[in-house]
Amino acid sequence: MKRDPNPFKPFAVSRPAPGMFEVPALGMDAESLDQDIRRYFGTFLGQDKHCRLAYYPYRALALALRDRLLERLKQTRYAYEEAGAKHAYYLSLEFLMGRTLNNALLNLGLVENTENVLRQLGLDIEELIDNESDAGLGNGGLGRLAACFLDSCATLQLPVTGYGIRYEYGMFRQRIENGRQIEEPDHWLRNGNPWEIERPEHSRRIQFGGHTEYHRDANGQLHVRWVDSKDVLAVPFDTPVPGYRNGTVNVLRLWKAAATDEFDLGEFNAGSYTESVAAKNAAENITMVLYPNDASENGKELRLRQQYFLASASLQDILQRWVLQHGKEFSRFAELNCFQLNDTHPSCAVPELMRLLLDEHGLSWDAAWAIVSRTMAYTNHTLLPEALEKWSVRLFGQLLPRLLEIIYEINARFLKEVARRWPGDNARLARMSLVEEGRDPAIRMAYLAIVGSFSVNGVAELHSALLQQGLFRDFHELWPTKFNNKTNGVTQRRWLASANPRLAALISERIGDGWVTRLDDLHGLAPSADDAAFRTRWAEVRYANKQRLADLVKRDCHVDFDPQALFDVQVKRIHEYKRQLLNVLHVIHLYARIKNGELTDFTPRCVLIGGKAAPGYFMAKRIITLICKVADMVNDDAEVGGLLKLAFLPNYRVSAMEIIAPGSDLSEQISTAGKEASGTGNMKFMMNGGVTIGTLDGANIEIRDEVGDDNFFLFGLTAEQVEVTRDHYNPEAIIDTDPDLARVMALIESGHFNQLEPGLFDPVIKAIRSPHDPWLTAADFRSYVDAQERAAAAYRDRDGWMRMSILNTAASGKFSTDRTMREYNAEIWHLPVVKVEA
Repeated sequence: MKRDPNPFKPFAVSRPAPGMFEVPALGMDAESLDQDIRRYFGTFLGQDKHCRLAYYPYRALALALRDRLLERLKQTRYAYEEAGAKHAYYLSLEFLMGRTLNNALLNLGLVENTENVLRQLGLDIEELIDNESDAGLGNGGLGRLAACFLDSCATLQLPVTGYGIRYEYGMFRQRIENGRQIEEPDHWLRNGNPWEIERPEHSRRIQFGGHTEYHRDANGQLHVRWVDSKDVLAVPFDTPVPGYRNGTVNVLRLWKAAATDEFDLGEFNAGSYTESVAAKNAAENITMVLYPNDASENGKELRLRQQYFLASASLQDILQRWVLQHGKEFSRFAELNCFQLNDTHPSCAVPELMRLLLDEHGLSWDAAWAIVSRTMAYTNHTLLPEALEKWSVRLFGQLLPRLLEIIYEINARFLKEVARRWPGDNARLARMSLVEEGRDPAIRMAYLAIVGSFSVNGVAELHSALLQQGLFRDFHELWPTKFNNKTNGVTQRRWLASANPRLAALISERIGDGWVTRLDDLHGLAPSADDAAFRTRWAEVRYANKQRLADLVKRDCHVDFDPQALFDVQVKRIHEYKRQLLNVLHVIHLYARIKNGELTDFTPRCVLIGGKAAPGYFMAKRIITLICKVADMVNDDAEVGGLLKLAFLPNYRVSAMEIIAPGSDLSEQISTAGKEASGTGNMKFMMNGGVTIGTLDGANIEIRDEVGDDNFFLFGLTAEQVEVTRDHYNPEAIIDTDPDLARVMALIESGHFNQLEPGLFDPVIKAIRSPHDPWLTAADFRSYVDAQERAAAAYRDRDGWMRMSILNTAASGKFSTDRTMREYNAEIWHLPVVKVEA
C-alpha cells in the first residue's frame, strides 16, 4: 500500500484532549520575561557565555514577545468566531511594516518591563533593535499605508486580515557611488524572521497556463475545467498585528511560492540535475523579488503572476474557511465578508472570485456576480493614467486563460448596461470597455476593479474629486453613489508614540495619554503654544531629535548638519511629479546667493533629500545624480561654510523615517498640483511638529485647512491653474524674466556641477526648458523661492517657530489611520467591534 506523504491530514480516530489547547497564560511581568528570554537564548538558540553577537539576544527577545502575541492572536480568533462577526480582508501587493520589535513592545505595554530586564542582563534595547532588518515588503507610501491600516484595525478591534506576498528580496538596497544610484539585493530574510509562523497546512494550489474544457452534465448544466496548467503552491506565513493594549491581535498572512514537486526524479536519474529542479526554481521566482522590473516581457509576466498568485491564494483561503464552517451554502457570504483591493494590483480578485464560485462551487453566473459585486471594494491611489495597469490580452490568455474568458463575459454584460444608459454612444462604449482595442489589445485592470466593486474611493478630498471629474468620469456618471473619499492617515502609535518618545512624553504630561488611541485629543495641546515655558521645553525636545537626525546624516552621508540650522527635508520616492528637481534648483539658488555675497537675512539651512528611483526610471536617477553633484560642490566649498548643507540619504527606509520625521523643521510636499493622490509623509512630519511647505495637492489641502494658512507655507499653481497653464506654457520666457532662475539655469548649463562629465545634465536642462514639461517646474519656481524666503524668515524667530510647530502637532488629529479606518468601516465594511479579553 502506497503511503500518503501528506502529513497535514485530519485526525482519523482520536483528537487531543481540551487540555492540549488550554495552557497557562504567559506572564507579562519582568520575571516571566527574563525567564523566557534566557530560555530562548540558551536552549532554543543554543547560545552560551561565549556569544558575542547582539543578534541572538534580539532573537530571544523577539521569540518571547511572539509567544505573547500568538497567545492573544488565538483569543482574538476565538472571539471573532463566537461573535459570528463579519470579516474584511485587505489585499495588497505591499505591506511596508518596518521593524516589529518597537511596535510590539509599545502595543503590548511591555516597554518599561523589557528595558528593566535587558538592563539587568547587561543589554541595551537600542542595540537589539538595530539588529532587526526592515521588512522588505513594500516600496513606499502604498505599503506603509497598508501597515498603518492594519495597526489601526487591531487597535479599533475590527475583524480585519491582511493578505500579501512574502518577498524574499525587498525593493533593493540603494547605494550611491559617484552620484549614481546603485541597486543591491535587499535580502531581508537572510537571517530568518522570528515574528512569523509558517502554516504549511493551509497551502493553496495556484494554476497558470493550460486551457479550458467545457462539458454539460446530465441536467444540461454547463461546466468548465481549467486543465493542463502548470501549478505552484502558495504557502502562508502569519505575522501577528497587535492592537494597542486591548488584547486584540489580528493577522497579516503572506504567501510564499513553492513547487508542487521538489524536483523531477526522472530528470535527476537521467543525470540532469539542473532540469530536475527547474520547476522548483520557476515556482519560487514568483515571490522572490518585490516589483520586478517590468520593462521586459519576462518582467511583465512575472508581475502578472505575482498579482494573480496573491488574489487566488487569498480567495481560496477565505472560501475554504467558509466552506468548513458553512458548507456549500453561500447565501450569507456577501453579508459576512468584504474584500478591500489596495490599488489596482489585486484586481485579478474580481474574475478569480467569479471563477472559484462558478467552477469550484457550482454557483450560477448571476448568483456568483451578486456575491462578487457586493463584496469587492476598490481603493485608487494614483492620478497618473500610466499607473493604471493594463495587461496584454495575449499575455493574459497565455497565463490565465480561464480568467480571460470570465473578463470578456463581465465586459459583455457591462457594455450592455452602458448601451442601455447611453444608446448609440459608441465612443463612450470604447472608452469604458474593460478591453482596450488596438494592435495589442489590453485589459484595463482599474476598470475591472470599478465594475466589480460596490465601492470606489480615492484617498484625499482633491484626489477623489479629480478621479470623478477626470480619470473615472464615465463610471462616475453611470454609478455616482459608488464613489467616495477616504482621506489617508498614519498611525500615531508608530509615528509619534514609538518614533518620538521624548515628544510623546511631553505631550502626555500636558494633556494625558489618551491621544495614543484618540488623536483628536491633540487639539487640547493648542493653548500650550502660548505658554513660553512649554515652548522652551518643546524646543529642547526638538533640538535633541535634530541632533539624533544629524548623527544619522553624519553616519550615512558623511555630512555635518548643525542642529541650530533649519532642517529642510524631502524624503519620498524619487519621481518627477514629486519634484525633487524643484528642491535642488532652490538649493542652487541659495548657493548662488552665498557665492555672490547676498547674505542679508540669510538663514543657515541643512537640506536632506532621500528616496529610491525605480531601476528603469532614467530621469529620476539623473535627478539623484544632480542632487549628489550639487551636494559635493556645496559641502566642499569653504566660502559656503555652515550657511548651507545638502545631503542625499541613501537607502531611505521606515527605520530611517522614524528618526527623520521627529528631527525635521520644514516638510517639503511640493508635487505638481493634481498629481499627488494624498501623501502620508506630510502627515508624519506634521504630527511630529514639522511645518509644511507645499502646493495645494493631495492631503496638503486638508493639512492646511486644519492648521491654518499662518502655519503652512503655500506656493504654486492650483490643479485648475496647472491645466490652464499647459495650453500656453513657455518656460523659456519664464527663465528669461526671472533673474534668479536664469542664474540657476546658467550654473547648471555651464557644467559647474559636472565639470568632468560634460553633458551629464543635458536631459534635465531639456526637461525644465520644454514647453511640454508636464510637471511645470519653471512655472512654480518663483512662487517656491518666495515661500522658502518666508519660511527662512519665520525660522529666525525661534520662539515663533516653536509656536507653529506646536500648533501643527495639535492640528494633526484628523490624520490618524484610526479616523480613516472608522470611515472605511462606517461607510464600506460595516464590521462589528469585537472585544477580546485582554
